[in-house]
Amino acid sequence: MKRIIRKALTLLSVYYAYILEYRAEMIFWVLSGSLPIIFMGIWIQAAQNGRLNLTPVDFARYFLAVFIIRQFTAVWVIWDFQKEVVEGKLSPKLLQPLDPVWHHVATHVADRVARLQFTFLLILLFFILYPQAFWLPSLGKFLLFLLSVTLAFTLRFIIQYTFAMLAFWTERATALENLWLLFYLFLSGLIAPLEVFPESVRIVLMWTPFPYLVDFPASILVGLPVDLVRGFLSLVGWTLIFFFVNRWLWRMGLKQYSGMGA
Repeated sequence: MKRIIRKALTLLSVYYAYILEYRAEMIFWVLSGSLPIIFMGIWIQAAQNGRLNLTPVDFARYFLAVFIIRQFTAVWVIWDFQKEVVEGKLSPKLLQPLDPVWHHVATHVADRVARLQFTFLLILLFFILYPQAFWLPSLGKFLLFLLSVTLAFTLRFIIQYTFAMLAFWTERATALENLWLLFYLFLSGLIAPLEVFPESVRIVLMWTPFPYLVDFPASILVGLPVDLVRGFLSLVGWTLIFFFVNRWLWRMGLKQYSGMGA
C-alpha cells in the first residue's frame, strides 16, 4: 500500500508541476468554463418575466454550482490518448509497469488542484457582484456534493476514455466525443436546470447518464429536490457499465495497435 501511495504522489507531483508551467493558459481554461454564468443571466431574466418553478436567486445559485462542477469535471483524455495512439507515443508507456490511464488520471487530478485558487477568486467575485445569491450549504449537503462531483468526474472520465479506445481503429475518435458533447450540453443541466424541462422529458432523461453529470450534484448543493439514492446508484451503475466496456475495448485495441512497431 505504501508503494502504491508513493507512486500516486509522485505522479501527482510531476503532473502538478507540469500544469503550473502553463498558468496563463489555465486561467483561460477556467474562464472558458464560465458558459453557465451566461445562461444564468438568460434564465434570471426569464424567471423575472415568466412563470417558472425557480426564482431568480435559485437560478443564480444553480448556475454558480454548475460553474463549479464544470471546473472539477472537465475532461480531455480522448484528445491526449488519440494523439498517443496515432503518433505511436503509447508504445513506451506500455512497457512501464503501470496502466497508461494513470498518467491521464494524474494529469486531470493535478489540474483540479491547480484550478482551485482561480475558481475561488471567481466565486468571490460572483458573490460581490450578486450578493443576494450568497448562501452557505449545510455540512451534510456539502459533503454529498463533493461525493457527487467526484463520482460525476469519474463517470465523465470513463465515458470519454471509453470513446478514446476507438483511436485503435480510427484516427478521428474525437468525432464521437463531439457528437456526445451536443447531448451533454443540452441534457445534462448545463444550459437549463431539469426543473424547467417537461415532466415527460425528465422521466426519460433519468434513465440516461446525462442528468447525473451536472444537474444532480448542482441540485444537491443548492437544495433543489433530488432523489439521492437513485442519483448515486445511477452514477455508480453507469460508471461500472462504461468501465467494463472500456476494459473490453482496451484488450481488443491492444491486439489492433501497431504504433512504432509495437
